Amino acid sequence: MEKNNPKVARAWCMYDWANSVYSLVITTAIFPIYYVAITTQANGTDWVNFLGWQVSASVLYKYALTGAFLAIALVSPILTAIADYGGNKKAFMRFFCYMGSFACMGLYFFELQTFSVSVLLFMVAAIGYSGSIVFYNAYLPEIATEDQFDKLSARGFSLGYIGSMLLLIFSLALVLTPATFGISDKSMAPRLSFLFTGLWWFGFAHYTFAYLPQNPYHKKAEGNYLFNGFKELRHVWNQLQALPALKRFLLAFFFYNMGVQTVMYVASLFGSKELHLPDDALIIVLLIIQGVAIGGAYGFAWLSARMGNIRALMVAVLVWVGISIAAYFITTGNQYYMLAFVVGAVMGGIQALSRSTYSKLLPKTTDHASFFSFYDICDKVGLALGSLAFGITEQWFGSMRNSVLVLSVFFVFGLIVLATIRSKKTEPQPHFA
Repeated sequence: MEKNNPKVARAWCMYDWANSVYSLVITTAIFPIYYVAITTQANGTDWVNFLGWQVSASVLYKYALTGAFLAIALVSPILTAIADYGGNKKAFMRFFCYMGSFACMGLYFFELQTFSVSVLLFMVAAIGYSGSIVFYNAYLPEIATEDQFDKLSARGFSLGYIGSMLLLIFSLALVLTPATFGISDKSMAPRLSFLFTGLWWFGFAHYTFAYLPQNPYHKKAEGNYLFNGFKELRHVWNQLQALPALKRFLLAFFFYNMGVQTVMYVASLFGSKELHLPDDALIIVLLIIQGVAIGGAYGFAWLSARMGNIRALMVAVLVWVGISIAAYFITTGNQYYMLAFVVGAVMGGIQALSRSTYSKLLPKTTDHASFFSFYDICDKVGLALGSLAFGITEQWFGSMRNSVLVLSVFFVFGLIVLATIRSKKTEPQPHFA
């Protein structure tokens, strides 16, 4: 298959544009606020009935997300191995995309009467998003040459940030000024934003599916898919054991990404609980982070071309250590905005560069989806453990500030492991185009 085809590269990047609206609207901004509003009772408690089980809504929210992430972490290795064996990666990516986008559309019906079903749809949306990303990431080393990985990965993330910002702004207009759109029911506006998120994801993904190659290595599956999938997974696992640089990178990624993802999930909560900022201020912070992250993704791609991927990542992780320590001391909204600016600058860079660096460290193989399943496991398990560590620390010390300091330890561990990686593949490129 011809690599660096502009049409294919553009289509691949467009999937970031398509699916990133889920991350911002559902995971970070509109859905959590609506979830709290609909589950908070007049006396201030948030006890709900979930499938006959009385539970705190805030606790259930964390359980639902953790369960969804762990579920995809468990099944993705075998599913990616089956996809690699049969050469049908795009079919799996499409399946998870449809699963997630339709679940988002179903959240339009989220009311207190449909609470249990809606929480299950929320989990299905998370599984669909996470599942499709594994197969999406695996296309990077198949459609581009190594010298283009950093730039293309940055381009994808940047498009994702732009697309999600546009839909979030529109969703905020719905929520804050529903009368402008002829909406009288207060719950209708956020539920419409869930519907539009699913439609956006589903609709724009078809541009990606139209141009991504179906079976770039022309594989022909024979025999039992499941059995041969396990054989494929064992083969990839054995390869991984013989790749010290790749193993070390996965370990480093596990630690520093644990901190990055946890910060992104609790940033708004920190502003609300520790600084008592209103919801509109927290939304501004999200927009600042998304906007600055666009430049950050390209900036770190530029930096990696001059000092190498590993060194550029070390710079990013070092900044994250500083962010964690600074968060402990901030006391005002303006300080929070300034810190959000720095977060955005390194968030885009570290996400885009991590994906491209992992692609560079892969051996010559046709089993990219299987290899990226291990990358995804580190991502999802790290997020689950990071959230757990954050919550336990907050419970022990009674403050989220101490929890943020704990995250700095994860970044330091990641930085130390990154410093031990030696690979010519991650050295500076002679030309950055």
